[in-house]
Amino acid sequence: MQLDGKVPGGQLSEKWDRHRFELKMVNPANKRKYHIIVVGTGLAGGSSSAALAELGYNVKTFCIQDSPRRAHSIAAQGGINAAKNYPNDGDSIWRLFYDTIKGGDFRSREANTYRLAQVSNNIIDQCVAQGVPFARDYGGLLANRSFGGAQVSRTFYARGQTGQQLLLGAYSSLSRQIAAGKVKMFPRREMLDLVLVNGQAKGIVVRNLITGEFESHEADAVVLATGGYGNVYYLSTNATSCNVGAAFRAYKKGAFFANPCFTQIHPTCIPHSGEYQSKLTLMSESLRNDGRVWVPKNPGDKRRPNDIPESERDYFLERKYPSYGNLAPRDVASRSTKEECDAGKGVGTTGYAVYLDFNDVIERDGIDTISKKYGNLFDMYKNIIDENPYETPMMIYPASHYTMGGLWVDYNLMSNIDGLFVLGEANFSDHGANRLGASALMQGLADGYFIIPYTIGGYLAGTAPSEVSADHPAFNEATQAADERIKKLLAIKGKRTVDNIHRELGQIMWKYCGMARNKEGLNKAIKLIQELREEFRENVTVPGSDSDYNLSLQKAGRVADFLEFAELMVTDALAREESCGGHFREEYQTEEGEAKRDDEDFCHVAAWEYGGYGKAPIFHKEPLVFESVELTTRSYK
Repeated sequence: MQLDGKVPGGQLSEKWDRHRFELKMVNPANKRKYHIIVVGTGLAGGSSSAALAELGYNVKTFCIQDSPRRAHSIAAQGGINAAKNYPNDGDSIWRLFYDTIKGGDFRSREANTYRLAQVSNNIIDQCVAQGVPFARDYGGLLANRSFGGAQVSRTFYARGQTGQQLLLGAYSSLSRQIAAGKVKMFPRREMLDLVLVNGQAKGIVVRNLITGEFESHEADAVVLATGGYGNVYYLSTNATSCNVGAAFRAYKKGAFFANPCFTQIHPTCIPHSGEYQSKLTLMSESLRNDGRVWVPKNPGDKRRPNDIPESERDYFLERKYPSYGNLAPRDVASRSTKEECDAGKGVGTTGYAVYLDFNDVIERDGIDTISKKYGNLFDMYKNIIDENPYETPMMIYPASHYTMGGLWVDYNLMSNIDGLFVLGEANFSDHGANRLGASALMQGLADGYFIIPYTIGGYLAGTAPSEVSADHPAFNEATQAADERIKKLLAIKGKRTVDNIHRELGQIMWKYCGMARNKEGLNKAIKLIQELREEFRENVTVPGSDSDYNLSLQKAGRVADFLEFAELMVTDALAREESCGGHFREEYQTEEGEAKRDDEDFCHVAAWEYGGYGKAPIFHKEPLVFESVELTTRSYK
């Protein structure tokens, strides 16, 4: 089946403006008759809830945290992109669009990516008006810094706390609507199922994580803004509560999952150090503005970094990619780091780390200047590693971070299920096979503040306010199915903990579907995942009950989803017989070891439909049409 992305016709630069004009609208007086559910309170969910309520819709918003302000967007550090060209270094909407689509290795929908760049400037104005404390230069103007994959400085930032400050801005807008009674907030709720009536999304079933009670909530449309699935690798930069659950429930109800194998490995994380770890810590990509990445030239050199002379250091990113140097895109930098460590040049106790060195910039600009830019990041590193990065280079290594794959959506951000909209990292639409740094915050706020308010109105204008209530049989069926899943988990009473099985799954995924993949390894991974899934079903132990706050039970449900979803990821990676962005198939590479695309056979979105438990998913595709850019070999040399 070939999918239609519903991209408007006409010139690329005019598509969104004309489409907004042509969309049907809901009369302001009628908006109060419609009810919308938003799941998630990160930048996409928080901003969309606030924007939709501001328009007059009745909004119910759900999050698994105890407060919306604890959503994982708070952990983003380095910045948010926009094409304002304040440094006057040649930036433009077109350049931001092109850098983004090139960074994604030409595997994103052209019109969505251009729209993202087009609305980026509005985001900065919105956030400044909210009081977000962006960094400013000496004259008081907003400051910019560089990020990977770009040769201009377009990243706005608030020291190393950009995600936190942006989230607080969205949270303030959300709180205003909660106080006004237009948003009803439901914290500590986990979505367990999507409810469909006559093929349309009409509500959700959630579990109160404190009491264990099930709740049914009806609506005229459902918005999922639940983030990515990076925790399938167990060790990732994501919060441990991040999961694929809501998206996977929608997938099992018929929503297509697009490009699940497109995952991003971030090159700048604190290295793995022991089996006790449950997550990894991100060191912002912004550090690569001033830090220089290197390894000893001689394999096995275990001297302290400050004892290795300059002549015996290999600044490998600067050597391999002279045009971009240490600001090569994440997928390129991550693979290069892995290659150096595999060659025996890695540092630290495990040999799987490289240095990120700030000595040059400290000598040039002084410690005070660096502290103002990155002080909280340096403090965080010292607290974790117990070494002072002002004096000794940081050690970094790639880790699972962001997922470009997600539920398939059309140009209106609606899935193939009528009334189910998907925003931010939970959809697939804007970043192709690799996301450039500082673009996640941009997409989340673009979707929430400036896109969904128009497109959801276009959908609702064609439907009457729903008469479906929470006592509809579809809600009862979904509640009963969710209850049965939970009771089965509690009844297994095996010998292995949820974390133990999750860790093993992560090791399988990292080894066979991580920074590099090949056919033999992917086929082996499918077999191992299937065996581990059966082991989970027969031998997991989930203590406690379902009638109170039970963290083990929460984890068990999420890992059960990961054990099925992991096979879908590997299936997608097997089907895509090319290398592009973060999807590096070892069989398909250039003589220089770079990704080798196959535009003739794989210039498409791979969208998968659920085929049933233990059965192969059904493949659909959306051809990617490039009318305004030429498909070229991506190069950062």
